[in-house]
This record gives sequence, C-alpha cells and structure tokens, in this order.
Amino acid sequence: MKRKSDPRHKIRVATVKRLFEQSFRKDIDFDKGSEAEKIVASQKKIDVIIQKFAPNWPVEQISPMDLAILRLSIWELKFKEKKEPYKVVVDEAVEIAKEFGTETSPGFINGVLGAIIKTYPKLKRN
Repeated sequence: MKRKSDPRHKIRVATVKRLFEQSFRKDIDFDKGSEAEKIVASQKKIDVIIQKFAPNWPVEQISPMDLAILRLSIWELKFKEKKEPYKVVVDEAVEIAKEFGTETSPGFINGVLGAIIKTYPKLKRN
C-alpha cells in the first residue's frame, strides 16, 4: 500500500464506505459518475463472480464490509476502463480489509481475488 494519505486510497475507502452503507440503506443516491454508482450498475455481474469464486459463502452471508471491498476490487479488475495493475488492486483491498474488516477479512479477500486473477490471466497484463 502506498500511504493512507494517497488520494486513490482515500477514494477507495470512501467508495467502500458508500457500498457498505448501501447494504443497510437501499435508498442511497450516489453522485453521478462516481465509482460507487458504476459499481452498483454492475453489481449483479460482480455478485455472480463473487459467488463463483467464493462458492461456500452465499453473497447474503458475506459480511457487508467484505462484500463492499470485493465489489470495489472486482469492478476495478474487470469493469473499470482505466485499470490499475492487479497487484495494486489486491494490495489495496487487503489493506482496507485490515483497516475495516474482521481479522479473517484480509485472508478471505486475498483468496477470492487471487482465485479470480488465476482464472482470468489477461488481468495480469496491466
């Protein structure tokens, strides 16, 4: 991870918080064009990927924080137009999980994202 003061890290944390909030309040208005809005627009596709790579954990049973982190990370890996290197995405996800998740969150997040990257080798090109 870079620094907690890195603007990209701050944006990721803010996005995860908005996605987490959405787990409890369905009437959230996201800023037009925000990453959170784009993630929610792709949420069904993202959730299918989560279910495929975490088959023992139905999406409804994954903690809301872990789910928010996974949704952001998968969106960055698969759907975002300007992609970051996959190692940056995974590292940031694990760091956010350490900061806001449970003690098992970093390992869970890392495992799911690692399985996705192994299955989709073209993600490693960036």
